Amino acid sequence: MGGLRKVFVTGGTGFIGTKLVNELIRKGHTVHVLRRPQSNIDGLGGERIHLFAGNLGDLDSIREGMEGCQQVYHLAAYAKNWARDSTIYYRSNVEGFCDVCKVAKSFGVERMVFTSTFVTCGPVASGVVGNERRYCPPVECCTDYQASKTMGEKQACEYAARGFPVVIVNPTRVYGPGKLTEGNSVTRMIDLYDRGRFPFLLNHGVNVGNYAFVEDVVQGLILAMEKGRIGERYILGGENVSQKRFFELIDETGGRRHTQFNVPPWAALIYSRCEEEMAKRIHRYPLITAGWVKTFLQDWTYSSLKAEKELGYKITPLRKGIRITLEWLRHLREKTP
Repeated sequence: MGGLRKVFVTGGTGFIGTKLVNELIRKGHTVHVLRRPQSNIDGLGGERIHLFAGNLGDLDSIREGMEGCQQVYHLAAYAKNWARDSTIYYRSNVEGFCDVCKVAKSFGVERMVFTSTFVTCGPVASGVVGNERRYCPPVECCTDYQASKTMGEKQACEYAARGFPVVIVNPTRVYGPGKLTEGNSVTRMIDLYDRGRFPFLLNHGVNVGNYAFVEDVVQGLILAMEKGRIGERYILGGENVSQKRFFELIDETGGRRHTQFNVPPWAALIYSRCEEEMAKRIHRYPLITAGWVKTFLQDWTYSSLKAEKELGYKITPLRKGIRITLEWLRHLREKTP
């Protein structure tokens, strides 16, 4: 897998994708990026970055962008918390993925890395540490996003069983400096909390999540391309902490203490359902959804040991990652009028 390559990247204009593209360029590769016409292409300049307008529903644009490439990183997905037409999750996250695989197979690409998510593994019981052997049954999925990504992974495993060279990675809750898109929601939460605008603890903040620094995830994607076993899943995560402890680390690292208010689960669910109903009626995107609340009322304690052992994946300590992120956010605020 050594040597310089032409690499095709979907989702290359997003939070993780932009950093991946630039890291591939730094390593000497030439990168073809499939982008939607309205995508923010900030940070994607340079003679070895080639942008191709299109989307996952347009096979011709996928073929045009992938032609001549030896490797494929598939990051593009519909990852928003809500959609007026829920079928967009299936079209983007299942059919779109299959279309990329079909084109890659027809071009005979060396290898493809499919970026999924650890929510396809499902929540864990209190005190249990999950791993790649877990799968969330579709009927137990809290959101259309979770269900569609689970279906996409099933397709990936079927392709791998038929000899297609695809490796699956499952990032956890990714945070860090970068584009403040919906895909960077944890960093946006850090920013709001640091500014005193997000003082809420859901269910006393007891539920556990796994938080991955974005630079670690980018390196994990590249390592999966270089060393990952075909058809295998690799969790790319970080440290496991409760929501309350996560906020405490922001206070300790940032040198500021913030007020925290508990929001009971029943209140959060009622509010989220009202938000969804208003979204349907007045075409306004909801602040939160019931599926989002249910997800955060579960424990997501996971290990990246497999990726560490097989890929050489390394984890940035959460305290250090939060410090870097806070410094970046505060510098950004100083520059913004």
